[in-house]
Amino acid sequence: MAPIMSASNSDSSNLIDRVFSLEKHEYVAVAWSFIYFFCVLSAYYILRPVREAMAVGSGADTIPYLFIGTFIVTLIDTPIFGWVASRYPRRVFLPWVYVFFISNILLFWAIFSIRVDSGLDHIWLGRTFFVWLSVFNLFVVSVFWSFMADIYTREQGRRLFGLITSGGSIGALLGGAATSLLVKHIGFQNLFPIAAVLLSFGIVCIRQLRGWVVHEHEDGIDETAESGKPLGGNPLGGITHVFGSRYFGGIVASSVIASLLGTALYMFAAQLVEASIPEPDARTQFFSNINVASNFFALIGQMFLVKHVVRRFGIGTSLSLLPIVSVVSFVLLAIDPVLGVVAFMTGARRALGFSFSKPTTDMLYSVVTSEEKYKTKNFIDTAVYRFGDVIGTWTVKLMMGLGMTGVSMVMLPFAVIWAIVSLWLGRDYRRQARELKQSGIS
Repeated sequence: MAPIMSASNSDSSNLIDRVFSLEKHEYVAVAWSFIYFFCVLSAYYILRPVREAMAVGSGADTIPYLFIGTFIVTLIDTPIFGWVASRYPRRVFLPWVYVFFISNILLFWAIFSIRVDSGLDHIWLGRTFFVWLSVFNLFVVSVFWSFMADIYTREQGRRLFGLITSGGSIGALLGGAATSLLVKHIGFQNLFPIAAVLLSFGIVCIRQLRGWVVHEHEDGIDETAESGKPLGGNPLGGITHVFGSRYFGGIVASSVIASLLGTALYMFAAQLVEASIPEPDARTQFFSNINVASNFFALIGQMFLVKHVVRRFGIGTSLSLLPIVSVVSFVLLAIDPVLGVVAFMTGARRALGFSFSKPTTDMLYSVVTSEEKYKTKNFIDTAVYRFGDVIGTWTVKLMMGLGMTGVSMVMLPFAVIWAIVSLWLGRDYRRQARELKQSGIS
């Protein structure tokens, strides 16, 4: 009987290895990485529908100003993060990033609860929360992927990042579903402590992964995220590296165009929801339902498709899928700009973005230095991304006289340029990977 059980266990293990492209020594690290990203995105997606409802409640015409506020805050935070990363070891500052944001969540919970219970207006508090959550999302996710690019090799990243990303999608799916089910029963303000608890468990995951790094890289610990040495360099290095590299320039161009197109859809949705759905909790539920649907389909792509697309067709092809679908999206919106079409296309673009574009973009950072993985990636993922939001919101605002059909037509050439840049990035990634391999760096 024992040999039969052993053979059965071996067959199951081999099946898992084949389906998910895992190696035995990676099981523990991937499991903790999966749970870590689950915690981060479930916390965010519990709160994201609250942010969307606050934006609608603030008035669709105020959204461009909210994005300006977000951009200004990210510009302030980026050099502060660069200074921290230069001064303190990664093993020190990584957990404290999450401690800082957890304390913020609990503070918002307390203030929202007081104002709601007292029947007081919270429009300006909602606007503040919109800006804060927009910064929170980019920072915690950017730090997560910087950490992942730091502890896994390029080859591991191509195999594993899709699977790890699916942990975030499951978290986003369940977080969005929890908000949709609970918000009308407990009130939006009581979602905050749930998000704080989930984010707290992310710190546990960081500590477990640090232990794996020590074991996996015990002969070269000074080059890993568990190094006792700070990254060093200029606190503004994340900015200067961008201007000195065509490779980072391509990533920046992609990020700005992605923000421009995504913001156009976001503003279309805000206008249509404001006119169609008057009740705040119902608006929260509407946005939550879009998140649930998009994250469900993203999960399928992350777990079973992205690694095969990257292996067979390359990173450039994987990056170009979302721009191509964006072309189709804006053609459809030019033909029929109604809430149903906006909701469907928003969900479709998010599903492709999370399943292909996001994990593949994070793979691009596996061929850069440790300092660039943290500082430059953080700058691009936060300040540059929000700069794209500002450009997008004001561009769309100024063009709204053309109507949604006219704005959609203007967005089309940007989507085409995005696809071309994505294919070039894939080629340049291969060039840098070959150079690193020839120099003996894995």
